[in-house]
Order: sequence, then structure tokens, then C-alpha cells
Amino acid sequence: MNRYPLTLFFDSYCPVCSAEMTELQKLDTAGKLRFEDIHVDDFATRFPHIDPVAANKIMHGLYADGTLIYGLDVAHQSWRAVGQKRWLGFLRLPVMRWFSDLGYLFFARYRYGISYILTGQRRCEPCDKPNTGSCAIAEQTETQKL
Repeated sequence: MNRYPLTLFFDSYCPVCSAEMTELQKLDTAGKLRFEDIHVDDFATRFPHIDPVAANKIMHGLYADGTLIYGLDVAHQSWRAVGQKRWLGFLRLPVMRWFSDLGYLFFARYRYGISYILTGQRRCEPCDKPNTGSCAIAEQTETQKL
């Protein structure tokens, strides 16, 4: 059974998160992934079953069959869909899963500070996206809808 597409609900204000979504979008030549910014105005209307507050705390993914996945499972399955970063499968093994999920939860909670350390930018603001070229996945996502 084909479960794709996998819709990724992401935080476009997070520079590291947005960079990962941009990379995934470039690699998704088979069209297995969809990208949805949890900060867009009509998010709650289009996805009433996804709590944007919860999705801002831990990444959510939704398969075409309605199955929801969360956190590092979303990252693993999205990279698997584009045939990259196969090593993430190691982090989903029973003993490693527990530790890697703790690491993911730490990242998710402190992602703005971590983004600042890694990129020099704490948050992407909507008005900054077109000017900097960073965090531009939201604009690309809007283009997908047209």
C-alpha cells in the first residue's frame, strides 16, 4: 500500500527547520512530500485535526491514509521518502529510539537557540523570507498550491 504523500507540518520561523524543508523539497523529485507551514493564517481552517500549538512543540506528519506520525519519525520517514540519510533508521531501533527521541525533544524545545548557534539567526520572520533567501519554504509552498 502506498501511504504517500506524507504531509510535513513545519515551523517556518525556525531557520534550521526551514533549511531542512527546503533541502527535502529539492530532493523530492517523486512528489512524495507535501509541506505545510503551521504559521499560515488559514492553517486551522485547512487542517482542523492538527493542533498548531502541539505541532509547534513536536513536528507532525500526516500520511495520505490519515496516519499521524510525530517528531523524529517524521524526519526519518521524510528523508526515507527522498532516499537520503538512511542512517536515521538506526535512531529508530528500539534502544536507540528512546535516546534519540530525548535528543529530538531537546532540539524541538530549544530550536531557536540552536538555530542561532548554527546559523546566526534565531528566528525567520515572515517579512525576512523574500529578502534573505533563507526560510523561503513557505513561499515555495504557496506556489505548490497554485
